[in-house]
Amino acid sequence: MIQIDTEKCIGCKACEQDCPGRAIKVTDGKAQYVKKCIECGHCVAICPERAVSIPAYDMADVEEYDPDTFHLNPEHYLHAVKFRRSIRNFTKDPISREKMERILDAGRYTATARNCQDCRFILVQDRLEEFRQLVWQEMPKVLEQLGHADRNWHFLFSRFYERYQKDPANDTLLMNATSFLVIGADNPLDGALAAVNIENMAVAEGAGALYSGYMIRMVSESTALQEWLGLEEKQIACCMLLGYPRRTYKRTAPRRKADIIWK
Repeated sequence: MIQIDTEKCIGCKACEQDCPGRAIKVTDGKAQYVKKCIECGHCVAICPERAVSIPAYDMADVEEYDPDTFHLNPEHYLHAVKFRRSIRNFTKDPISREKMERILDAGRYTATARNCQDCRFILVQDRLEEFRQLVWQEMPKVLEQLGHADRNWHFLFSRFYERYQKDPANDTLLMNATSFLVIGADNPLDGALAAVNIENMAVAEGAGALYSGYMIRMVSESTALQEWLGLEEKQIACCMLLGYPRRTYKRTAPRRKADIIWK
């Protein structure tokens, strides 16, 4: 539901022209909400008089555009993308609650299909050791399932389990990260896009991340892990290890030439 303050509205038609669902119509010099929409917020963002609001959202979240703080330098952004590394060796220092909330906000504000905002961010930090124990308790059951379904995954997880049994400190799945994040979504692409912004924000906060396909498979195979996490009906879009990098990198890493077709 969109609300329009007709006293503030100047009938400029900016909201009408920018609305992707054609849910706003300017009549007799005033904007009117004429049909249900996806509440994307374009009308809120574009109105020059702050005449539009969406009561279902916290309007205190809305910030005025500031060119000094809202603009990304293209060269700096590309450098940041090139310099990021997948982190596999973390310090023991946890990411603070304040910083983690900003990191997750980057995921919350990521675009979703039809503005569904369907992502669930499950952050395991305070109870990480409890979760770690459950992961390895579940491993024998997962290995039995994989033995019948996927021999390659069974081989990999068997090796991980052997290492863990010899030395519980050798945790190949959760490593020594101080936080574990699962992103669930109705549309996995929504969660994947959110994950990219979350990682970029983590790097901006001085932390780092590792996308874990191993943990996606582990959680996917274990009902007990899914219930513990509270995934419910959500599909697993991403599993991510988060923490502060133990190593400091000196430069970017090389990549193959881009496979681009220009037409």
